[in-house]
Amino acid sequence: MPLSISTLLKGINELLFNTTLSQIVTPMVNPRWLLLLLLTALVVSPLVAISIGSAELTLTQVAMALWRGLSDPAAMAISDRIVIELRLPRVLLALICGAGLALSGSVLQSVTRNPLADPYLFGISAGASLGAVVAISFGFAGFSLPLCAFLGSLVAVAVVMVMARDGEIEGLILAGVAISFLLSSLASLVLYFGDSQATQAVLFWSLGSFARASWEILPYPFIAVAVALALVSMFQRHLLALLAGDESAHTQGVAVVPLRLGMLLITALVTASLVAYCGGIGFVGLMVPHIVRMLIGGASRVSLLVTALFGAVMMVWVDLLARQLLPAQELPVGVVTAIMGSLFFIVLLAKRRRP
Repeated sequence: MPLSISTLLKGINELLFNTTLSQIVTPMVNPRWLLLLLLTALVVSPLVAISIGSAELTLTQVAMALWRGLSDPAAMAISDRIVIELRLPRVLLALICGAGLALSGSVLQSVTRNPLADPYLFGISAGASLGAVVAISFGFAGFSLPLCAFLGSLVAVAVVMVMARDGEIEGLILAGVAISFLLSSLASLVLYFGDSQATQAVLFWSLGSFARASWEILPYPFIAVAVALALVSMFQRHLLALLAGDESAHTQGVAVVPLRLGMLLITALVTASLVAYCGGIGFVGLMVPHIVRMLIGGASRVSLLVTALFGAVMMVWVDLLARQLLPAQELPVGVVTAIMGSLFFIVLLAKRRRP
């Protein structure tokens, strides 16, 4: 008898986690204490990240620069402009990106009941890459690159939703995998007939970076993440009910298919807006929800907020590591997150296999 997708996913889940997402993990720490710790880190981490760079600044200098930037921009010194115009937008974009990817991953793992689901599962990254390849290969500049990447992501999601309009989990996953391979192949084909400069530019963009951060682009991903957090929080009770299975959710009055497709659309729009400006940054949406579930369980009323905050704080430190790990050279953020994510799941797998 052929192996079904649902059986395969269940087997992978049991191998890696020895549990299902409907089995809520016993909290290791008090959710409210973790929330308080993350809120503190949300203030301290950006200050530390802003102070470290080619021009070293003290935390006092950073605080004074932020104060002068808000109160009297005309009186800013050179060090103040470094903080306000260069480092602060980058740190804020890292916060927004980390929060959005972590939130999207948590929601997708809930609605698909698949612990391996992440924001790039449904062809979003591949669609954005194709849009970016087209923009770079045809010489589009400025705002055209993120716009083309965003449109590419939306096309990918639209095709996936049409192919799996019944909302079944297996159909969504299969459609996402198929579209990812198709769009990745098309992007590779365009690059094959393009020039080497376009290939290098697309490669750096696809690995993820916050180097493009500026005050002009910050409102777009911020609005997307803020609206998504508000909408998802409204349906948190329904998402928790969905973890126990479709039939159980139906008995609690949850419209399963509309909820699943609606959450997919919300997370797709968030991820598309982030990929458009930051490139492909993997493993955040896959790793952070697992860490949060291990710490506070999956039934806490603040789990979504904690997940978003954890992703935001983590991304600030990941970006700082990417900037400082090598002298006079910046590593792509996506490379750092991929290494961290791989090590995390290797350790988790080793612990699960230990008798």
